[in-house]
Amino acid sequence: MADGQLFKPDKDFTKEADKVIPEAQDLAKNNVQAALEKLAGLEKSARQASDLASTSRCLVAIVTICKDSGDWPLLNEQVLLLSKKHGQLKQATTKMVQVVMSFIDEAPTQEKKLSVIETLRTVTEGKIFVEVERARVTRILANMKKEQGDLNAAADILCELQVETFGSMERREKTDFILEQVALCIEKGDWTQAGILSRKISTRYFTRKPKRTPEEVEKLKKEREEQEKKRSADDPPLEKEDDVTDLKLRYYEQQITLAKHDDKYLDICKHYRQVLDTESVEETPEQLHAVLQRVIYYIILAPHDNEQSDLLHRINTDTRNALVPEEQRLLKQFTIPELMRWPVIAETYGPHLCSTDVFSSSTTTTTNDDTETDPKAHTRYQDLRKRVIEHNVRVVAKYYTRIRFPRLTQLLDLDEEETERYISELVTAKTVYAKIDRPNRVVVFAKARKPDEVLNEWSGSVKGLLGLLERIDHLITKEEMMARIIQPKEVKA
Repeated sequence: MADGQLFKPDKDFTKEADKVIPEAQDLAKNNVQAALEKLAGLEKSARQASDLASTSRCLVAIVTICKDSGDWPLLNEQVLLLSKKHGQLKQATTKMVQVVMSFIDEAPTQEKKLSVIETLRTVTEGKIFVEVERARVTRILANMKKEQGDLNAAADILCELQVETFGSMERREKTDFILEQVALCIEKGDWTQAGILSRKISTRYFTRKPKRTPEEVEKLKKEREEQEKKRSADDPPLEKEDDVTDLKLRYYEQQITLAKHDDKYLDICKHYRQVLDTESVEETPEQLHAVLQRVIYYIILAPHDNEQSDLLHRINTDTRNALVPEEQRLLKQFTIPELMRWPVIAETYGPHLCSTDVFSSSTTTTTNDDTETDPKAHTRYQDLRKRVIEHNVRVVAKYYTRIRFPRLTQLLDLDEEETERYISELVTAKTVYAKIDRPNRVVVFAKARKPDEVLNEWSGSVKGLLGLLERIDHLITKEEMMARIIQPKEVKA
């Protein structure tokens, strides 16, 4: 029993507890110390006999008497003392800690509340059987620090706990805890730590579950009841089938904030698509409209590559885009290999885009009604112009093998310096192949081929031509044979 394991009780002290505890409670009204001594004797006997029920009742009675007497230092002293008793039962300690946790809100002053919290953190430190209680107490302490304005201390206190390793904590509470850790890091400005912590949450937990029929619900309920009966006391609690929409929306809101900080437009688009796949968002027209807009905005802003191009065309086929016609028309233009003149785009779509919080045509961070805008809104507007120009360069590279610089600058609505810069960036990113002949003021988009490649292409073309000629010869022979068969029959007729 020295390690706190629970064995079969040697003796049942229930009757003694029923008699001694009420007497001690009455005695505590006049003499608290005498009441505690009376309960201490019973607690020792019950603990040595491994009587969990009576030991738990004694511990709860002791801490309750200390709290009722208003002697908070005595409460802290008794909690420390009782937790260090030789062979103290783990379940009894857990029960005592849970009861003392309920006293925190009743503490008359902030100092006494902090003293109780620190006592509980000391008692629960390094003990797996009270790891959940320690996490909850730590969360209360972090909230107090946050209310006091000490954000760094709140983040440090809360982030020191590795709740993802707590087997006895329910998954919902665990996820909520990690989300709060990430929120504190974002508020503190520690973006690296926030990114590391957010990766501890598995997105499979937020996967949308199919709607079940009443028969399936009843069947699952029976299966859970059977599993609960078979579960032992040491096994973790069964995971509840509850709605996690609120956690999902909080998680993706944080992920969008992190991605916006790093200007990862493709990731932002993916996160908004996950938000779009939420029943509560689909059923709310205002939210659905806003999310659809942002999905289109950020896929357009994402730099061009194979993944972006594939996602762009898949989003273009979404029938729900009809709810946002302006954005749908803009998206359509990026899927067609045709030139888009930036002045026309800015004139047609600029006012509508700048009416949202995503884009801004001016560098100021406040609007006319003194409301603050996203400081990166103007950067996104410039990135949109950049994506339009890059689209136009890809279109020109598709239709031209050689083009003169004056004509290219006319098509792109840019000066020569900007034109050269954008072509250089796309060549560096291996989006297009181009060579600039400055003396002759010519841009070559056709890739120079080696003699072997030209010869192989010619050989392949000749081989294909010979194959076609051979097939034609077979068809002509076939027709001649059919004509010879049909002609004698006609003569006889």
